[in-house]
This record gives sequence, structure tokens and C-alpha cells, in this order.
Amino acid sequence: MNRLISHLFLLSFCFFFFVAKAEQPLVQIFTEDPQQGSMIVGRMLSEGEVYFNDHKLDLTETGEFVFGVGRDAPQEVKLHIHSNGKIEPHSITIKKRAWKIERVDGLAAEKVNPRSKETLERIKKERIKVGLARKVTSDQNAFLMQFIRPAKGRVSGVYGSQRILNGEPKRPHFGLDIANKVGTSIIAPVDGVVTLAEKDLFFSGGTIIIDHGYGINTTYLHLSEVKVKVGQLVAQGDLIGEMGATGRATGSHLDWRLNWLGNRLDPELLISD
Repeated sequence: MNRLISHLFLLSFCFFFFVAKAEQPLVQIFTEDPQQGSMIVGRMLSEGEVYFNDHKLDLTETGEFVFGVGRDAPQEVKLHIHSNGKIEPHSITIKKRAWKIERVDGLAAEKVNPRSKETLERIKKERIKVGLARKVTSDQNAFLMQFIRPAKGRVSGVYGSQRILNGEPKRPHFGLDIANKVGTSIIAPVDGVVTLAEKDLFFSGGTIIIDHGYGINTTYLHLSEVKVKVGQLVAQGDLIGEMGATGRATGSHLDWRLNWLGNRLDPELLISD
């Protein structure tokens, strides 16, 4: 009888051991309460690959990955984990947000609706240049750092808000606007490499883009001074430019943006202050 009880105990232990092992999650999500516009960071806990919307996410040496969900993301998204010959879904709940309406008046008509052939050709070339800079991706893992605010000042515009320019509805705003006087210092919020440094783009004026690795990059618009060059390595806190009112702007401010590949995200979600 004692031997039978021992065998039953051993079988029960093995059963619960293998069940518990099978139920262990394949990924861990670090981002708390992700919402529309979030950059989401996680880690693979097993051997294999992770996909988001059919896009394979690159892993750091320690298994971390990053991706982003846009302004209009659904309330549930799924990762697909390819491990041990199987494909396992991993659902992530995305909090829905309410968006503000922001009105901006006093802009030059040509800045709202450019019509001249020369201007339209210039805009086209600049968009290509910006797009190429945002496609740069590297194996830096600076996106794992705690981001800091790139400038001091008053928040004058937020991500996701519907923009009405000179009374005309336009695309939503995809950045965080920080207003202060011309010449206010702009610093790097985390380490990175400069992929674009332009003094005068039509819409955004003085513009900088910094790559932080694995498809994450940040953009700085309307600068009065650009203090960096393409290819330059910057560390968190380094001076990269000065605030201004260049491009399509009615006052001195920084328009700070965050992208994961082609997805526009909310940089304000990355800072704790």
C-alpha cells in the first residue's frame, strides 16, 4: 500500500510539474498598462522568435524586444511566438484614449495648403529624406533606458489631438509640444545616433532625428539651431539643438516625436515627470 501511495504521489508530482512548465509564459511584457500610442517593451523567456503583425521583432542579446501601437490601435493586439515548432498567440490589452481638439490660427496660408510647384517638389524631396532617416535601425538598446524630457517649458500640444489649422481640419498631431523662449536648450532624452540634421525643412524648420535602436527613433522639430551632425553619437543629456519657431509654427516651441519604424507613438508616455 505504501509503495502504491508513493507511486501515485510521484505521478501526481510529475503531472503538476509538466503542467506548470507548459503554462509558463513565453514572453514577459514590461510596459505597464499599454495604451494607444504606447511603445511596448518585452522579453522572450524561451528560445524562438516573436512576431507582431507579421513583422519579426529583433531580440537583444538578453532577449528584449520593442514595438509600438499607434493612435487608433484596437483594444487588443497579439504577438505570435514561434517556439519549439509551435506558434502561440500572446494577447495584450490596449487602453483606449480620448483625443483633444486643438485649434491653431495665424499660420501663413502657404504653410497650411502649399500650392506652388516648387514648394510641392521641395516637400516631396524632404519627406523622402525624413523617411529614409526614420528607416535607419541599429542594434543599440538605448530604448531600454528611462527617457528624460528633452526641454523645459509648458506643454502646449499633445499627441493624438485633432488639429484644426486656420479653421481647417487636418491630420492629428503626432507629437508633444513644449513651449518656451527661442534658444531654450534641447537635449537628448536617451543615448542614440543622429540620422538627420537639417536646418530648414518646409514644415518642420530645424529638424533632428535620432536612432535609439531596434526601430525606435525620436524627432525634434522647429529648432532655431541644430547642434549635431548626421552620424554623431549623443549621450542622454547632451545638447542637440535650441528651441525655435521655424517651419510651420506660430510661436517658439519644440515638437517632440517618437516613432517605431513607420508607427507614430506618444513620447509623453516615456517620461515620468
